[in-house]
Amino acid sequence: MGKKNHTSKAKVATRSTIPPASSRTSQRPPPVDTLPVPPLASPRRLGVRGAAPWAARHAERRALEAAARLREPPRPGSARATLRTPDQADRIKARIGELHSALGRVRALKKNLSDGFYELGNVLKQIADERLFDAKGYATFEAFVDREVDLGSKSVALKLSRVPEVFQEAAAREHGLEAVLAALDALDSAKPVQKKAAAQKALAQKPLKPPK
Repeated sequence: MGKKNHTSKAKVATRSTIPPASSRTSQRPPPVDTLPVPPLASPRRLGVRGAAPWAARHAERRALEAAARLREPPRPGSARATLRTPDQADRIKARIGELHSALGRVRALKKNLSDGFYELGNVLKQIADERLFDAKGYATFEAFVDREVDLGSKSVALKLSRVPEVFQEAAAREHGLEAVLAALDALDSAKPVQKKAAAQKALAQKPLKPPK
Protein backbone atom coordinates (compact mmCIF):
# COMPACT_ATOMS: atom_id res chain seq x y z
CA MET A 1 0.00 0.00 0.00
CA GLY A 2 2.81 2.39 0.83
CA LYS A 3 4.57 1.50 -2.45
CA LYS A 4 1.55 2.54 -4.56
CA ASN A 5 1.33 5.90 -2.81
CA HIS A 6 5.01 6.53 -3.51
CA THR A 7 4.63 5.91 -7.30
CA SER A 8 1.52 8.05 -7.57
CA LYS A 9 3.28 10.95 -5.81
CA ALA A 10 6.21 10.63 -8.31
CA LYS A 11 3.86 10.85 -11.29
CA VAL A 12 2.16 13.92 -9.84
CA ALA A 13 5.54 15.54 -9.32
CA THR A 14 6.66 14.93 -12.93
CA ARG A 15 3.36 16.29 -14.24
CA SER A 16 3.68 19.43 -12.17
CA THR A 17 7.15 20.19 -13.65
CA ILE A 18 5.87 20.30 -17.28
CA PRO A 19 5.01 23.93 -18.18
CA PRO A 20 1.61 24.72 -19.66
CA ALA A 21 1.15 24.95 -23.44
CA SER A 22 0.75 28.74 -23.37
CA SER A 23 4.15 29.20 -21.71
CA ARG A 24 5.81 26.73 -24.13
CA THR A 25 4.69 28.71 -27.21
CA SER A 26 6.04 31.90 -25.69
CA GLN A 27 9.49 30.33 -25.29
CA ARG A 28 9.79 29.33 -29.00
CA PRO A 29 12.35 31.28 -31.06
CA PRO A 30 10.87 33.91 -33.37
CA PRO A 31 10.61 33.02 -37.10
CA VAL A 32 13.48 33.84 -39.44
CA ASP A 33 11.60 36.61 -41.21
CA THR A 34 11.18 38.58 -37.99
CA LEU A 35 14.87 38.42 -37.03
CA PRO A 36 16.67 41.78 -37.28
CA VAL A 37 18.87 42.11 -40.40
CA PRO A 38 22.36 43.36 -39.59
CA PRO A 39 23.48 46.39 -41.59
CA LEU A 40 25.61 45.71 -44.67
CA ALA A 41 29.26 46.29 -44.27
CA SER A 42 30.82 49.04 -46.34
CA PRO A 43 32.44 47.72 -49.56
CA ARG A 44 36.16 47.30 -49.34
CA ARG A 45 38.60 47.31 -52.23
CA LEU A 46 40.64 44.20 -51.91
CA GLY A 47 43.71 43.87 -54.09
CA VAL A 48 45.64 40.80 -55.08
CA ARG A 49 46.29 38.57 -52.14
CA GLY A 50 49.82 39.11 -50.88
CA ALA A 51 50.33 42.36 -52.83
CA ALA A 52 51.26 45.66 -51.27
CA PRO A 53 48.31 47.82 -50.16
CA TRP A 54 49.28 50.59 -52.60
CA ALA A 55 49.40 48.23 -55.66
CA ALA A 56 45.66 48.46 -56.39
CA ARG A 57 45.69 52.27 -56.20
CA HIS A 58 48.76 52.43 -58.45
CA ALA A 59 47.18 50.11 -61.08
CA GLU A 60 43.95 52.11 -61.07
CA ARG A 61 45.84 55.37 -61.59
CA ARG A 62 47.84 53.89 -64.48
CA ALA A 63 44.64 52.62 -66.13
CA LEU A 64 43.05 56.07 -65.89
CA GLU A 65 46.14 57.70 -67.41
CA ALA A 66 46.19 55.19 -70.30
CA ALA A 67 42.50 55.79 -71.03
CA ALA A 68 43.10 59.54 -71.08
CA ARG A 69 46.01 59.12 -73.53
CA LEU A 70 43.86 57.01 -75.86
CA ARG A 71 41.19 59.70 -75.96
CA GLU A 72 43.75 62.28 -77.09
CA PRO A 73 44.65 62.51 -80.82
CA PRO A 74 47.96 60.78 -81.62
CA ARG A 75 50.99 62.96 -82.06
CA PRO A 76 52.41 63.18 -85.61
CA GLY A 77 55.27 60.74 -86.12
CA SER A 78 54.48 58.63 -83.07
CA ALA A 79 54.13 54.87 -83.25
CA ARG A 80 50.44 55.07 -82.37
CA ALA A 81 49.83 57.56 -85.17
CA THR A 82 51.60 55.27 -87.67
CA LEU A 83 49.55 52.26 -86.61
CA ARG A 84 46.20 54.02 -86.49
CA THR A 85 46.54 56.31 -89.53
CA PRO A 86 48.89 54.79 -92.12
CA ASP A 87 50.23 56.81 -95.01
CA GLN A 88 47.68 57.44 -97.77
CA ALA A 89 44.90 55.87 -95.72
CA ASP A 90 42.20 57.84 -97.56
CA ARG A 91 43.56 56.77 -100.94
CA ILE A 92 43.64 53.12 -99.87
CA LYS A 93 40.02 53.33 -98.69
CA ALA A 94 38.99 54.97 -101.98
CA ARG A 95 40.70 52.25 -104.03
CA ILE A 96 39.06 49.52 -101.97
CA GLY A 97 35.68 51.14 -102.57
CA GLU A 98 36.33 51.36 -106.32
CA LEU A 99 37.37 47.72 -106.42
CA HIS A 100 34.26 46.58 -104.57
CA SER A 101 32.00 48.56 -106.91
CA ALA A 102 33.83 47.12 -109.94
CA LEU A 103 33.40 43.58 -108.63
CA GLY A 104 29.71 44.27 -108.12
CA ARG A 105 29.40 45.29 -111.78
CA VAL A 106 31.28 42.15 -112.83
CA ARG A 107 28.84 39.93 -110.89
CA ALA A 108 25.87 41.74 -112.45
CA LEU A 109 27.22 41.60 -116.03
CA LYS A 110 28.26 37.96 -116.00
CA LYS A 111 24.61 36.93 -115.53
CA ASN A 112 24.05 37.81 -119.22
CA LEU A 113 27.53 37.45 -120.61
CA SER A 114 26.53 37.30 -124.29
CA ASP A 115 25.08 40.83 -124.15
CA GLY A 116 27.32 42.50 -121.56
CA PHE A 117 30.72 41.01 -122.45
CA TYR A 118 32.08 44.29 -123.90
CA GLU A 119 31.13 46.33 -120.84
CA LEU A 120 32.52 43.55 -118.65
CA GLY A 121 35.76 43.79 -120.59
CA ASN A 122 35.87 47.54 -119.87
CA VAL A 123 35.49 46.90 -116.14
CA LEU A 124 38.26 44.28 -116.13
CA LYS A 125 40.51 46.57 -118.19
CA GLN A 126 39.94 49.37 -115.66
CA ILE A 127 40.95 47.06 -112.80
CA ALA A 128 44.09 46.04 -114.70
CA ASP A 129 45.10 49.56 -115.86
CA GLU A 130 44.54 51.25 -112.50
CA ARG A 131 45.96 48.28 -110.56
CA LEU A 132 42.97 48.21 -108.26
CA PHE A 133 43.83 44.62 -107.40
CA ASP A 134 46.62 46.00 -105.18
CA ALA A 135 43.94 47.06 -102.70
CA LYS A 136 43.26 43.38 -101.94
CA GLY A 137 46.91 42.42 -101.75
CA TYR A 138 47.27 40.73 -105.15
CA ALA A 139 50.60 41.16 -106.90
CA THR A 140 49.34 40.54 -110.44
CA PHE A 141 46.12 40.94 -112.36
CA GLU A 142 46.21 37.25 -113.29
CA ALA A 143 46.22 36.21 -109.62
CA PHE A 144 43.32 38.56 -108.91
CA VAL A 145 41.27 37.17 -111.81
CA ASP A 146 41.99 33.61 -110.74
CA ARG A 147 40.66 34.17 -107.22
CA GLU A 148 38.03 36.92 -107.51
CA VAL A 149 36.48 36.70 -111.01
CA ASP A 150 34.44 33.58 -111.70
CA LEU A 151 33.75 33.33 -115.44
CA GLY A 152 34.36 29.62 -115.89
CA SER A 153 38.08 29.96 -116.60
CA LYS A 154 40.83 32.48 -116.04
CA SER A 155 41.69 32.65 -119.75
CA VAL A 156 38.20 33.92 -120.64
CA ALA A 157 38.46 36.75 -118.11
CA LEU A 158 41.94 37.72 -119.38
CA LYS A 159 40.70 37.75 -122.98
CA LEU A 160 37.72 39.88 -122.08
CA SER A 161 40.02 42.46 -120.50
CA ARG A 162 41.75 42.78 -123.92
CA VAL A 163 38.57 43.12 -125.96
CA PRO A 164 38.13 46.93 -125.56
CA GLU A 165 41.67 47.66 -126.79
CA VAL A 166 41.47 45.32 -129.80
CA PHE A 167 37.90 45.74 -131.07
CA GLN A 168 35.47 48.57 -131.51
CA GLU A 169 32.30 48.19 -129.48
CA ALA A 170 29.97 48.13 -132.49
CA ALA A 171 32.06 45.50 -134.30
CA ALA A 172 32.42 43.36 -131.20
CA ARG A 173 28.67 43.41 -130.53
CA GLU A 174 27.92 42.66 -134.16
CA HIS A 175 30.09 39.53 -134.27
CA GLY A 176 29.28 38.32 -130.76
CA LEU A 177 31.25 36.85 -127.89
CA GLU A 178 32.29 33.55 -129.49
CA ALA A 179 33.66 35.22 -132.63
CA VAL A 180 35.57 37.83 -130.60
CA LEU A 181 37.21 35.17 -128.41
CA ALA A 182 38.10 33.12 -131.51
CA ALA A 183 39.66 36.21 -133.10
CA LEU A 184 41.78 36.80 -130.01
CA ASP A 185 42.94 33.16 -130.14
CA ALA A 186 43.90 33.63 -133.79
CA LEU A 187 45.86 36.76 -132.96
CA ASP A 188 47.68 35.00 -130.11
CA SER A 189 48.62 32.06 -132.36
CA ALA A 190 49.94 34.44 -135.02
CA LYS A 191 52.20 36.31 -132.62
CA PRO A 192 55.04 33.71 -132.52
CA VAL A 193 55.18 33.66 -136.35
CA GLN A 194 55.32 37.44 -136.48
CA LYS A 195 58.07 37.54 -133.84
CA LYS A 196 60.11 34.96 -135.75
CA ALA A 197 59.76 36.88 -139.04
CA ALA A 198 60.75 40.15 -137.34
CA ALA A 199 63.83 38.51 -135.79
CA GLN A 200 64.92 37.09 -139.17
CA LYS A 201 64.45 40.49 -140.81
CA ALA A 202 66.52 42.23 -138.12
CA LEU A 203 69.26 39.58 -138.50
CA ALA A 204 69.35 40.05 -142.27
CA GLN A 205 69.82 43.83 -141.92
CA LYS A 206 72.94 43.43 -139.78
CA PRO A 207 76.24 43.93 -141.66
CA LEU A 208 78.28 40.83 -142.37
CA LYS A 209 81.56 40.37 -140.60
CA PRO A 210 84.64 41.07 -142.76
CA PRO A 211 86.73 38.03 -143.61
CA LYS A 212 89.85 37.45 -141.56
